[in-house]
Amino acid sequence: MKSFRRLFPLWVGCAFVLVGAQAACSSTTVEGADAGVASSALEQETVKGYASLVHETYAASLAGAKALRAAVDAFVTTPSQATLDAARKAWIDARPAYIQTEAFRFYGGPIDGDDGNEGAINAWPLDEAYIDYVKGNENAGIVNDTAKYPQITKELLLELNEKDGEKNISTGWHAIEFLLWGQDTSETGPGNRPFADFLETGGTAKNQARRKAYLTIVTELLVEHLEELEKAWRIDDPSSYGAKMVAGDTKAALGNILKGIGALGGVELSRERMNTAYETKDPEEEHSCFSDTTVPIDHLNDVVSIENVYLGTFGGKTISGGLSKLVASKDPSLDTKMRDVLKRSRDTVAAIPAPFDTAILGDDSAPGRKKLKAAIDATKEIGAATVDIATALGTKINLEE
Repeated sequence: MKSFRRLFPLWVGCAFVLVGAQAACSSTTVEGADAGVASSALEQETVKGYASLVHETYAASLAGAKALRAAVDAFVTTPSQATLDAARKAWIDARPAYIQTEAFRFYGGPIDGDDGNEGAINAWPLDEAYIDYVKGNENAGIVNDTAKYPQITKELLLELNEKDGEKNISTGWHAIEFLLWGQDTSETGPGNRPFADFLETGGTAKNQARRKAYLTIVTELLVEHLEELEKAWRIDDPSSYGAKMVAGDTKAALGNILKGIGALGGVELSRERMNTAYETKDPEEEHSCFSDTTVPIDHLNDVVSIENVYLGTFGGKTISGGLSKLVASKDPSLDTKMRDVLKRSRDTVAAIPAPFDTAILGDDSAPGRKKLKAAIDATKEIGAATVDIATALGTKINLEE
């Protein structure tokens, strides 16, 4: 599992702790903040715009998950190649909006605070044999262990998630992905699970009814978890995390916002999701390995997530002035530098050839590896640029905490 708890912050300023679907905020001094300097109206506007952007993005992700749930329900009701293809398409269609929420991580907010649900939503890599049969072991997984797990329930899947091992992932996007595609044993394409794995009469594999139940439940859990996050960022609800961020310590909030984009670009994306795969050449290090959608969907939309926060945009429309407006008011050259870094990151990540698990192979002069290395180097710069911005705004962040 790579939800990377080791990257969680030692609080930067305002500590936000999510309790259930609600958030409590206590204000402390931001490390490196200019004491006694009142937050400007533009800083407050930036924080409010960020909270609105977060809510809109989670709302879009929730809508995508609900569409996926409808497609999964249709598939398990009438398993066929057509309904399986539709469910796979719904999964692919829903992913960009979710990936664009990833810049909202890494500072202990609703998604990954002490009670956050990121590990139940998007943890990876996933041990396929923990869930269902794999090549060489038709009896593997929760689906096929009828003695140990007589009934598959929400409570069971939540209890088993990450139990006794970080790769023991039983819920979330990648569990759904594996159930829809199956193992990816091909060097040129995604997994190819037959729809007959879900046919209770004349089907392939075994325990088809349990497999259907598992897929239905894990998809419903995804919707429920995203509903929690969407509610946590409703700034018109004074008890929500989002409203308390807007009303709280502005410098602290800016530190958290910067921590999110800097850690995503400079650490999570550059190092964990790309450089680790580059160095090991291990296909298991591919983020969405079963569907082979890591490129262009996952890595590119992580860059878009950072751009959204910095520019104040989502889905082609402007939500706010973003960080850019604030940074430009302090240091126009620094704003230009960050925009250049983001453009270079987008361009190099978009150039990585698909599928990702093929791009990582070969020697360092191979075209795919050269393009991947360029993307690694470009996205690493996001972290350094963000640290510089934090200093310019009167706060300080540590992306490694």
